[in-house]
Amino acid sequence: MLNPFPELLVFGFFAPTLIRIFVALVFFASAYMLYTRRDELSRTPFVIGQGAWIVWIALLVNVAIGAMLFAGYYTQVAALAGALLALKGLVWGKRYGRFFVLCRIDYLFVLVMCLSLLLTGAGALAFDLPL
Repeated sequence: MLNPFPELLVFGFFAPTLIRIFVALVFFASAYMLYTRRDELSRTPFVIGQGAWIVWIALLVNVAIGAMLFAGYYTQVAALAGALLALKGLVWGKRYGRFFVLCRIDYLFVLVMCLSLLLTGAGALAFDLPL
């Protein structure tokens, strides 16, 4: 079947860029939601204990992954870390729902998008070195 807009195929290199920016915004939003509920979460028991340091580490990890994806800096490393964080949200999201601010289907979408970035690369406007 013929493509109705063949001239748009030239911009296919920007598709991973759009995915990368969107996933970065999801991680920034997740960090913001953790930040707004940090007092409540510091009193909630988690797998490794209880305290404000758990919330701050989770917040910093979300911000670091979001910043790396947004800037396109080591995108495949950040996508792998984001996929592991999304997998953790899928597995523990029901039991520790307060720490995982997104619903489980959102974590599934983030997992698929991070795996897509891992396989396709960073896209345009990234600082990654080609392998």
